[in-house]
Amino acid sequence: MLKSKTHILIFFLLLCSVSIHAQVQFERTTLSYLKKKEDSLAQLGRQIVEPEDAAVRFRADSQFTRILVRSLRVPNSFYYQFDSLVTISRLYAPDSAFRIFTWQVSRDADLHRRHGAIQMKTADGSLKLFPLIDRSIIIQNQEDTVTNHEWWIGAIYYKIIVKKYNNKNYYTLLGYDENSIRSTKKRIEVLSFDAKGNPVFGGQFFTFNQDTIKKPVQSRFNIEYKKNGNARIVYDDELDMLIYDHLISESNEPAKKYTYIPDGDYEGFKWVNGKWQHIEKVFNQKLEDGQAPMVKPVTEKKLPVKKGG
Repeated sequence: MLKSKTHILIFFLLLCSVSIHAQVQFERTTLSYLKKKEDSLAQLGRQIVEPEDAAVRFRADSQFTRILVRSLRVPNSFYYQFDSLVTISRLYAPDSAFRIFTWQVSRDADLHRRHGAIQMKTADGSLKLFPLIDRSIIIQNQEDTVTNHEWWIGAIYYKIIVKKYNNKNYYTLLGYDENSIRSTKKRIEVLSFDAKGNPVFGGQFFTFNQDTIKKPVQSRFNIEYKKNGNARIVYDDELDMLIYDHLISESNEPAKKYTYIPDGDYEGFKWVNGKWQHIEKVFNQKLEDGQAPMVKPVTEKKLPVKKGG
């Protein structure tokens, strides 16, 4: 079961890699060094997800982290894209202020740990790196908690949307969380940077004050659904909205999130005055399968949208 999930995860991560045009020219020796490190990282990246033995996966994860940090210490490494790391999500912010690496290592089909790092773009090409420490398992009330990079609610990010309010940029992250053997989660979270340039995850960004039944403002938003339930959170450029599947329990057991599946309706969020305003019903009629707004592939080669998860 774990191996079948591996192939789904690798395909999903292929959709998460964003390319930018290199703005620096690496010297031949530097480029050779980075390519050598990339080859090692690509091999270790596959060992993080493919072997049946969990001990092998965790050893590979530890080695991968050390080599990645060494590679990023190379001046101007921000512009080296590590394109062959197909098991690692690598996203550049739309304004190129930073990039974020995320990946996961699994003990088994029911326990997953995410890892990641934010690399900032710096004027002199030096390394400014924030490691992301996954504390998901011990953070209570995740929808109401503001965290930093040392208390990160782990996810594999597949999209970054930048919005501005009061001359400050806010980066909305769409993330995937394999969660457990029975259910999958997807998450919307806002990343900002404080006055000292440190990352802040969450805040009073998700408001439901226009809903029929009012709910308190949330720091982040999740959906949880049946494993392989094909629920989606996407950003629609034309509508300028976040859109996600409305979920219902297929067994009429609303307390059991692992029974939730899409019912054909769609909800969403619209950026209004520095908050994501909840929209209870995006469309006036239900859409058939295949009619929903889809994520546009972020690579030049057109790829199909992931069906699993």
